Amino acid sequence: MAMLKITQVRSRIGSNKRQKATLDTLGLRKMNQSVEREGTPSVLGLIQAVSHLVKVEEVK
Repeated sequence: MAMLKITQVRSRIGSNKRQKATLDTLGLRKMNQSVEREGTPSVLGLIQAVSHLVKVEEVK
């Protein structure tokens, strides 16, 4: 599996509770914060749920 760098680019203000919980699960708490996660199917599903709030890049 590839490593993914996930960066929160939009504010969580105005998002519903489920989207906020998804960001917390990914480890994103602030704007412009980045985390690296392995690209497993479960992580990809979380990213898809909040795709409008995050930017995803593949790490080499």
